[in-house]
Amino acid sequence: MKVAAIKKLVEQYTLEQCRKAEQSLMEGEVPEIEIEGADEGEQLTHVLGAIDILEHVALEGKDIKVAMRDFIERVRNSIS
Repeated sequence: MKVAAIKKLVEQYTLEQCRKAEQSLMEGEVPEIEIEGADEGEQLTHVLGAIDILEHVALEGKDIKVAMRDFIERVRNSIS
């Protein structure tokens, strides 16, 4: 997982575009948006991170930077 790739998605695409990209990846298709990553698994990780952040922005009215920090903290806590 590369935080810079997730940040790029959050800044450039909408929640709906990211959801469509997730669906495309899950179906083995090429997404309409550009997602950085060495393979489909890494691309899926990046788009899922972006979706999580964008959902927190939309549902909780959080600032993107705050939502990104919260996401990174949740990821760190889950692996420690």
